Amino acid sequence: MQRLRLKADGRIVEIRDGKEFPLAPSMPVASAAPNRVAKSAPAAASSATEPEVRSLRQRARLTQVEFAARLGVPVETIRNWEQGKRMPRGPARALLAVVAHAPEIVFAALDGHTD
Repeated sequence: MQRLRLKADGRIVEIRDGKEFPLAPSMPVASAAPNRVAKSAPAAASSATEPEVRSLRQRARLTQVEFAARLGVPVETIRNWEQGKRMPRGPARALLAVVAHAPEIVFAALDGHTD
């Protein structure tokens, strides 16, 4: 079974033999100073994130309603992320990053199934 850990800075690492091995991030990392974001940045950032959320959902072969239910968020949230109206932040962004690397494990954990 693959063991993953979410670090405080948003990185995801795999734990093997007591050592941490970084996984490549799939979601863009937020800047250290979110209040200093230029007005044109949300459009650029949303174009980078929109395909990510949609592609994650499509790779899982789920509809927006099913994906929202599996993640425990309103379907409007998924729609807003995919349309670039909102950006996943904090725990949602971290969860999506883990889904990008190990969707079966995440969905099994969220559904309460442990092997």
